[in-house]
Amino acid sequence: GDSPKGNILSIAEVAGIMAAKNTSSLLPLCHPLILDSVRIWFDLDVEQVHANCEVVCHAKTGVEMEALVGLNICLLTIYDLAKAVDPVIELSDIHLQTKEGGKSGVWNHPKKAAITDLSTQASVDVSFRNLKFAVGALSDRASQGVYQDESGALLRNFCNDRDGIEKFYKVIPDEKEALLGLVREAAEDKVDVLLLTGGTGISERDITPDTVKELSSKELIGFGELQRQFGSRYTKASWLSRSSAYVVNETLVILFPGNPKAVKQGLECVGSLIPHAIRMLRGESHHENLNGGKR
Repeated sequence: GDSPKGNILSIAEVAGIMAAKNTSSLLPLCHPLILDSVRIWFDLDVEQVHANCEVVCHAKTGVEMEALVGLNICLLTIYDLAKAVDPVIELSDIHLQTKEGGKSGVWNHPKKAAITDLSTQASVDVSFRNLKFAVGALSDRASQGVYQDESGALLRNFCNDRDGIEKFYKVIPDEKEALLGLVREAAEDKVDVLLLTGGTGISERDITPDTVKELSSKELIGFGELQRQFGSRYTKASWLSRSSAYVVNETLVILFPGNPKAVKQGLECVGSLIPHAIRMLRGESHHENLNGGKR
């Protein structure tokens, strides 16, 4: 909140980001790295402020030290700005929560609850207000109740959290006729965007791109290219995905892989494009770029 020195959390956020970017100047054995992103956010309790720092980088070495430095400086800034009001502030429980990539793969702190939904929370700043959406998850086992669908739920939550208007959410088997029916239903209901997850691989039952293409008038290959390129930062297997996007009547149909982590990464890189693409499909003015400037 505000203090005589300004907005404490806003200043602390900037300080933490600056510190993470300059970690190699502060710690003698840390290499200089070009960071893809640094994000700091806060969870507020009645008597506590929980600070979080997420750092993303495409490099051979990890970035946990950058995240920890950013977090520490963020907390020290809060202390500096608030000590005049409450000098008994304590800084505690600073730890590495989650790490992805590198030789260790995915690592979660064994004594802390894993953070499972970083990418789809605050990092994609876009509104789906007045946009009608539908979600379809293709999975034989999930449709049979063997396990609960996670990927479709991620897509659904992403749109709902951004004020979208939900038309339907369905889990169907990897069957051509079931998928054709779902896509036709979305198009007939004039859904603005249908998000599909699953069936984008190269196995015999991966039929999503081939089936949707039969009904489409245009393919937007850029949606798939972005997902593959972004996902390749984490795994080369991303290049085996056949994710793409298609236009069916007046509905934009976007294909995501079936893996929940790949869905999160896909939303991270293409989520902000969706409202813009829908406006173009409607024939509305699209002379403004995604940063608000004129083209």
